[in-house]
Amino acid sequence: MNRTALKRLQNSTRTVFFLVGVISALWSCLVPVIKHHAGLNDGELGLLLLCLGIGSIIGMPLAGHWVGRWGCRVVATGGISIAGSLLMPLALLHAVPLLAVSVFGLGMGLGAVETALNIQAVDVEKLSGKPMLSGFHAFFSIGGAIGAAGPQALTLVQAAPWVSILIGEIGIVVLFCAVWPSLLNSPEPDGGSGFAMPRGVVWLIGLLTSIAFLAEGAVLDWGGVYLSGERAAFSIAPGLGYAFFATAMTFGRLTGDYAVAKAGPVLIMIGGGLCAALGFALVVLGPDRITLLGGFVLVGLGCANIVPVLYAASGKQTVMKSSAAVAAITTMGYTGILAGPALVGAVAHISSLSTAFMLLAALMGFIALNARLAR
Repeated sequence: MNRTALKRLQNSTRTVFFLVGVISALWSCLVPVIKHHAGLNDGELGLLLLCLGIGSIIGMPLAGHWVGRWGCRVVATGGISIAGSLLMPLALLHAVPLLAVSVFGLGMGLGAVETALNIQAVDVEKLSGKPMLSGFHAFFSIGGAIGAAGPQALTLVQAAPWVSILIGEIGIVVLFCAVWPSLLNSPEPDGGSGFAMPRGVVWLIGLLTSIAFLAEGAVLDWGGVYLSGERAAFSIAPGLGYAFFATAMTFGRLTGDYAVAKAGPVLIMIGGGLCAALGFALVVLGPDRITLLGGFVLVGLGCANIVPVLYAASGKQTVMKSSAAVAAITTMGYTGILAGPALVGAVAHISSLSTAFMLLAALMGFIALNARLAR
């Protein structure tokens, strides 16, 4: 592949990561709108959100099979088309059954495009001959930040929610059409391997991915609760912990490819796991505001490049086909996002959130102990 074609391939991957981040953020902004429109209580909203997770869990392994049959371009196009087109109905619908079907479809679309995109990212990194996965994942974070900021800005002029969705959808269509020709379109010769359960080393890679996603989800869902509860004495705004975490993670991913190239993936895994473990410990034990918020920064920096390195490792292993392995660890990782908040809540109910965060510190240490997988 010549240099120009490779550059287009790299840019198309970055762009689609960015667009998936935008769609995810727009969906997040729609959740309170849906709750209001449909008149849902918290329990009913929770059941509706479960449809998103179920759709994603189904869509991810299916996408791994479909990529083998039709290539990344077809699956990514289908996934992003389904997910993007369902945002507008979700902004306008009031009927709960129709909302449930739409949310399920959104989950399937996001699951499919994320799986296809990570398979492409692993292949592009191989073709490029240098670390690139951290930078690709950074564009998801950037897309999420821009996707969340747009609707917030439009609320200042009292624009209806569907206006921000329409603007977002137009932007998504324009950008995706611009990069569509450069997406990979290489089906596997045998038509793919069908549904493949993780096996061998892929099980452990998937478990570590699940732990990393669990830690990210814990900060998102429980960080604010912790600051306003057990650490309320420090008078820290509940959202500040996640803001520090997300900023540090974005910075870590933007610089992650350089760090992996210089230090190697094994050292990045060891350093990332230990950094995040120390961060969780400081969140629990920090004696002042600065130390506590510094803990959130360390968690963000530590977690930033673990998942990209694990995706790269899934592309290097020889136990399973790369596309099947990526689909498997994506599914396992997303399971960590879904189950993580509930597990943290269960530990907090039995003991405390401090105990739950210290257990997460131990789990991040477990990631560091298994860094050899990144070789």
